[in-house]
Amino acid sequence: MVQTAFRNLNSAYFAGPLGALFLLGLAWDQSLGTPVLLFLGLVLAACVYIAVSHAEVVALRVGEPFGSLILAAAVTIIEVGMIVVLVIDNPEGTTNLARDTVFAAIMITLGLIMGGSIVIKSLRLKFSTFNPEGAVPALAALGALSVLSLVLPSFTTSSPGPTFTTTQLIFAAVTSIVIYTIFVLMQTVRHRDFFLPPPRANAIQGVNDHINAPTSTQAIYSVFGLVASLVAVVGLAKVTSPLIQDTVNAFDLPQMVVALSIAIIVLLPESISALKAAAYGRTQTSVNLALGSALASIGMTIPAVAILSIVFNYQVNLGLGPTEIALLFLALFVSALTLIPGKASLLQGSVHLSIFAAFVLVVFTP
Repeated sequence: MVQTAFRNLNSAYFAGPLGALFLLGLAWDQSLGTPVLLFLGLVLAACVYIAVSHAEVVALRVGEPFGSLILAAAVTIIEVGMIVVLVIDNPEGTTNLARDTVFAAIMITLGLIMGGSIVIKSLRLKFSTFNPEGAVPALAALGALSVLSLVLPSFTTSSPGPTFTTTQLIFAAVTSIVIYTIFVLMQTVRHRDFFLPPPRANAIQGVNDHINAPTSTQAIYSVFGLVASLVAVVGLAKVTSPLIQDTVNAFDLPQMVVALSIAIIVLLPESISALKAAAYGRTQTSVNLALGSALASIGMTIPAVAILSIVFNYQVNLGLGPTEIALLFLALFVSALTLIPGKASLLQGSVHLSIFAAFVLVVFTP
């Protein structure tokens, strides 16, 4: 089925991102009206779909788990770039942006992506199966980094508020880099088989797993198409951010809505890829995407924010509030119960989705 999508990658899939980048250049640093911003929002949505199509081609060529890792790393680099740009533009008004965006990314991956993938697979078969040998250590790494970076600052007393001292911030940044690097090496070199589907993983009947991989040339073209699409997505997201901010102000919504919007935009390509993979019976790919995206988000964002804070004397609030801490621990606890057995049912997927729904509710009604 993915091969069908690959054959449909005609010239429009390459011209689209170039056109979007051209529009981005015209709109950059311009005062735009609401109709223009809405149009650019539609262009952004089209680029998301194109990015997913190119990512599937690359994933078919390199195979698992490299395909999931490439997409996770690509969109996270763009996420970090977007946060850095917004922080530099408005340092005083974005002290919570990095924390809120990373937290939103974790809740989306553990709640929406993982839960949605399990539900989709379980609706067609009784269980979703995956390899716990890779998923459980990845979740352990995510839990450790989440607590060290997003929970610990709320309890330290060396600096006022939910912040780290410079020494503590450097420790959090170095730990994030080291743990994420070890995870990548484990996923791609030492224990690659831990992130491949278990031998008897349930497959969806009628879906052909023996798909001819695209050629190297085709994959290279799609790499460029993917990069162009992702740059266009984040660039257009920045251009259209005033529309989001104006909407937040007009309806008196919490500022967390801005971070949630950024996380949704950045993770949308991965979310679509994960849910489509689950529909074709590849739950392992969905789990790899969910955990890899969350780890990449925290593993790259915290070091980038630490550099910003130290070099530009930028105050960054990393510590979550009590409500957010409770949701984070709940998501990590439920995820552990889901991943340890190596298979999950419709009930477990529904629990993940309910946690994500609770997170969204708390965002809009703290």
